[in-house]
Amino acid sequence: MSEKILVVDDEPRVVRLVSEVLKAVGYQVLAAVRGEPAIEMAALEQPDLVLLDIMLPGDLDGYEVCRRIREFSDVAVIMLTAKALESDLLSGFNAGADDYLTKPFSAKELVARVKAVLRRTQRPEEKVTATLTCGELEINFARRAVKVRGERVSLTRTEYALLRQLALNANRVMLHQDLLTKVWGPKYRDDVDYLRAYIRYLRRKLEADPSNPRYILTSLGVGYVLACPEGD
Repeated sequence: MSEKILVVDDEPRVVRLVSEVLKAVGYQVLAAVRGEPAIEMAALEQPDLVLLDIMLPGDLDGYEVCRRIREFSDVAVIMLTAKALESDLLSGFNAGADDYLTKPFSAKELVARVKAVLRRTQRPEEKVTATLTCGELEINFARRAVKVRGERVSLTRTEYALLRQLALNANRVMLHQDLLTKVWGPKYRDDVDYLRAYIRYLRRKLEADPSNPRYILTSLGVGYVLACPEGD
């Protein structure tokens, strides 16, 4: 089965050109013109590579789209840009990009760069799920959406970031220091009381009985674990 490539660009001419070139050498091609649909398509279609323009219409530019995709997927990402300033390149790599293509580019360069990045990054059978179902708790990483018993739950950015870390390591105990470092940064690694406060906030929103939690469990003196029933 040929690799699937998602092209994200708001210029129809660029999408048409890239799609024709890639299809001609045997790739499957998907396309999106805005950030949010691109993120959802990356989650649902699980492409092997994303060609992502930096300048996109709306609230999400290419850097933010890349960061959002990186929250649930390790898919290869090549950024498309009309300028190749060092600051732009660094911003892209910091967001999680694997390579760059500067516009205008030739068909040969496009194909060569795509093949090279796929060789370096492809990991067979290591697709990352975009949604975690844990009993009556559902987390959609692409949309940053959380539901309990089918009802949407509103979380702050910090609450979601904490839940995301627990969810990515479901059924594994996360150490206090690791959670604090990943969610708040290294300087907070010893602030366990801060972590406990946010665990309480999450339990109030997610647990039917916060004093007797079903999902977010405490490992005394060690850390916390998101406990999911077997089979989820």
